[in-house]
Amino acid sequence: MSFGWKPYVSVAERRRSAERAAAQSRKKGLTLSPVTARGGAIAKTFWGKAWCDNLERYSDFSNRLPRGRTYVRNGSVIDLVIAQGGVQAQVMGSRLYKVAVSVSSVPNKHWQAIGVDCAGSIDSLVELLQGRLSKGVMERICRPQTGLFPAPSEITFTCSCPDWAVMCKHVAAALYGVGARLDERPELLFTLRRVDAKDLVARAETGLSTTKKGPAAGKVLDSSLLADVFGIELAEAAVPAARGKIVAVGKKPPVPKKPAGKKPPVPKKPPAAKKPAGKKPPVATKPPAAKKPAGKLTTAIGTRTQGAAPAKRKRGGGRK
Repeated sequence: MSFGWKPYVSVAERRRSAERAAAQSRKKGLTLSPVTARGGAIAKTFWGKAWCDNLERYSDFSNRLPRGRTYVRNGSVIDLVIAQGGVQAQVMGSRLYKVAVSVSSVPNKHWQAIGVDCAGSIDSLVELLQGRLSKGVMERICRPQTGLFPAPSEITFTCSCPDWAVMCKHVAAALYGVGARLDERPELLFTLRRVDAKDLVARAETGLSTTKKGPAAGKVLDSSLLADVFGIELAEAAVPAARGKIVAVGKKPPVPKKPAGKKPPVPKKPPAAKKPAGKKPPVATKPPAAKKPAGKLTTAIGTRTQGAAPAKRKRGGGRK
């Protein structure tokens, strides 16, 4: 009596069914991305192992995860695609089942807190993705609830199988498949959580620029020695000039500019003294010409006193 359960399918039969399903998809022009993690550990790199360790840390998943590991190892996950906030997978069981997993994005404050705590401890994006991180950074990123990996409350999933369990073995296989895929492409973790890994590096560079110091003066190779060693001709070395500027050796430093400001006011000429108000001085007049003294005028007729009228001649004088 089977009570409605599907008959048991051996591992060898599931593998053959998976291969047939993959071949049919290729004939239809579909490209599948199977998870290949046969035998041994499912994940081998930092990010893959950290993802799997995070799954096993939560007791909510503990009773269903072992069957999922088996499905991944025997090649039952024939397709798995990680996108922003979700995973789509096809898992071969007694028949082919479709699994959908949704993962909530990292809250903004949560992500900023991770960036602040890791600032100055990550030198490059390559170092971040390769997992070559300090112990403090790894513990911060992998911290339960406040790290980069999702908590059970941040994961929802569905499967087309008839299993009534909250998490069936096909979903568990898909979740383990994510860990195996992160071995190949660790940047997909940031895609899944909808954050940009470059933000962590940008914060780290900001921290490095303020904390790291340059080499000691005694460890810097002189430019003349460098030219002799490599047999090249170097351009003129630059030396610091006044006001923090760089000028070439042998050149005169630039004349410092006068500080910007208003021009000094031009002194104005004092106003001309005004003449005291009053009447104009009288214009000098010529003195009157002196009168000649009265005298006698001598004429051809006789003399007469100047100013005296000549005596009139009486008419008929001398004639009687």
